[in-house]
Amino acid sequence: MKNTRQTKRTFHGKRPVMWMMLTAAFSVALAGCGNAAESDTTAAANAGTETTAATETITLGLLPSIDAIPFIVAHEQGFDTEHGVNLDIQTFKSAKDRDVAFQAGKVEGLSADLVAISIYNEAGQDVKITSTTFGEFDLLTGNPDVKSVADLKGKTVILSKNTSTQYTMAMMLKQAGLTEDDITVTEVPQIPTRLELLKNNQADAAVLPQPFVTMGSEAGLNILGSTHTAEINPFVLAFPQSVIDEKADAIRDMYAAYDQAVDYMKTHDQSQYIDLIIKEVGYPETLKDQIDVPDYVPAKQADPAQVDSALDWAREKGLLTQDLHAADVISDVQFK
Repeated sequence: MKNTRQTKRTFHGKRPVMWMMLTAAFSVALAGCGNAAESDTTAAANAGTETTAATETITLGLLPSIDAIPFIVAHEQGFDTEHGVNLDIQTFKSAKDRDVAFQAGKVEGLSADLVAISIYNEAGQDVKITSTTFGEFDLLTGNPDVKSVADLKGKTVILSKNTSTQYTMAMMLKQAGLTEDDITVTEVPQIPTRLELLKNNQADAAVLPQPFVTMGSEAGLNILGSTHTAEINPFVLAFPQSVIDEKADAIRDMYAAYDQAVDYMKTHDQSQYIDLIIKEVGYPETLKDQIDVPDYVPAKQADPAQVDSALDWAREKGLLTQDLHAADVISDVQFK
């Protein structure tokens, strides 16, 4: 009996030890499963991070004008992400609003013009042109006696001073054998107001962008000329040099998406994207059938001669004091 009780005590004494050993074994196994799951989760997270990192974002500050359309189509059709970049497009109602956002660092690239490039660099901002864009200004009149730019001598023209609209007017006058001193300028920065004043015969001519050109034509105004017919192109896309240094590959990807958007518009009926143009540029729905979509071309660099011409004009107006030339403000990030 004595030995039996002793054996029982010995048996019960080993039982906790076995449970401890089993518990330890299960703990190791569970830990192993936990580590495996954690490894899988970490790997998935890392893969997600790598995917996110592969698609870099470029924030563009654009105006509601026709030169913005290929960028917008590129984003809406997903061409940007196909090329490994995400275009975060911010549209501003005025150049002033765009410039405020640019100064605050809220946009990286912006649709600008050659006069603005002069002003940015005069202010100490190292802003470079990465390409030209497909914008357009038109010179409209409601005066039946004005049939050409040369007829504007002694007449009143509405525009915005110290901007690309004034530069455009200056170049058109020069081609017609006139100077800015031959006209009277009425400064009206607000584009809709320019159109209304012209329609009400408060001036002889005005420089306007789309959609106001189409709206003016429908109202009976005549087009005297445009930046296209005068072969003037002050429209550019620009980035600070610091962004170009940091995101050179993403900028090149952006242009690949831009060119794909241009090809898309050439190979698809206008009806498939006209609503987007109406929404982004601001055409009235009533003019849907009158909209003439530009024959967009692949992205290309600004013409150095045109850049130098605008810089020279900016110097004449006191907007630029630095000895800047085209080579100083044109980037080779995309076009060598």
